[in-house]
Amino acid sequence: MATDHQNARSYLGALLSEAGEAEILRRLEPKIGDPSPRLAGATHNTPRAIDARHCAAGLTEEARASLLDARTYEQRELYERHIENFIGTVKLPVGLAGPLRVNGLFAQGDYYVPLATTEAASYSRGAALISEAGGCAAALLNEGIRHAPGFAFRSIADAGRFVAWALDARDTFASCAASTTRHGTLADMQVTVEGNRVYLAFEFTTGDAAGQNMATLATDAICDFIERECPVRPEYHFLETNLSGDKKASAQSFVNVRGRKVTAEARLPADLVWRRLHTSARRMADYWRMSAIGGVLSGTIGVQGHYANGLAALYIACGQDAACVAESAVGVTRIEEADDGGLYAAVTLPNLIVGTVGGGTGLPSQRACLESLGLAGPGKAHAFAELCAAVALAGELSIIGALAAGQFARAHRRLAHGRSGPRDGTQGAAGDEQTAP
Repeated sequence: MATDHQNARSYLGALLSEAGEAEILRRLEPKIGDPSPRLAGATHNTPRAIDARHCAAGLTEEARASLLDARTYEQRELYERHIENFIGTVKLPVGLAGPLRVNGLFAQGDYYVPLATTEAASYSRGAALISEAGGCAAALLNEGIRHAPGFAFRSIADAGRFVAWALDARDTFASCAASTTRHGTLADMQVTVEGNRVYLAFEFTTGDAAGQNMATLATDAICDFIERECPVRPEYHFLETNLSGDKKASAQSFVNVRGRKVTAEARLPADLVWRRLHTSARRMADYWRMSAIGGVLSGTIGVQGHYANGLAALYIACGQDAACVAESAVGVTRIEEADDGGLYAAVTLPNLIVGTVGGGTGLPSQRACLESLGLAGPGKAHAFAELCAAVALAGELSIIGALAAGQFARAHRRLAHGRSGPRDGTQGAAGDEQTAP
């Protein structure tokens, strides 16, 4: 996080030229006095409570009408369990990418994928390319959600005695977890000792829910049991200690699973690559090798182009926790030229935090998007995870194809100037990326 000498001096000089040292210090001082009024009724969406929040935020009538349209007002009670201090909804444009043919263990068929984004990207181009080649294979490899409490003891000896007891208590921990949910199960437990501290990483299966809250409640029940029954009482403990990888990219992504681990692949004939992407499999493989080294040199975790683009748009549209894109977008893309001159492409994403029940999946617009995919409700989470990987693969093929063909900047220049492709939605000349998601 260091700033080099020249940049630091330049920044300081610019700051002092705007305001004197005394003024800068004054700005940074605490401002003692009564703060603005607190917002009341954080989880209540009565008309009176919403109006009070609108007034506190200083919203104009036009702004209020934009946030709280008639339909949102009618459905306001649906948001009480999801939004603190509700004032309305933000309307994001939702487009369709597809058709995307998926030949998965669980996801089967041609999907038109809803993507909620303000950033134009050519997922439809990659999806259509995959479909024309017969679709992509996709396989769910593993699942589990981790929660990692930490316990502090007086000495290493006490920490060791605690570990010995905890290993024997594993089945009891599973019973504690089961008492909090009908859908979650304690699948594994890992132990890490650091001096006189012990981290227990619990891994749960969570059915068709993404499972973060389920894992939290189950872990809390286990910690309560430890505090009551453990013969080696910890001096203190914390429910989560940053060892689980929650909402952040981490090196353990490729060692453990967090959420659902999925891989997907596609094989594209050489003539199809040339006709649709205006480049060759060899040049795309050349690009991938150079970008892989670039990723190593920059210290990225995984090697991929832009998983976050498609995953964020899909997560928002379908009621997933958008913050989990921070960990879900970790993964590996691989591009190779096949012996016949065709293209082999694969993606592997080990941290897809997704579900088709619970959380935001029950909100009106988000459920509508899941229903449009045929993936709403119980029994659909595995298929949805495979679809996520297929979407990531479509995005990788499109962006790598554009870079290999030398069309990446031209597509962005066209989009920046607001010029759209042909009005019939077909691909533009020379393989330009489409403006649709």
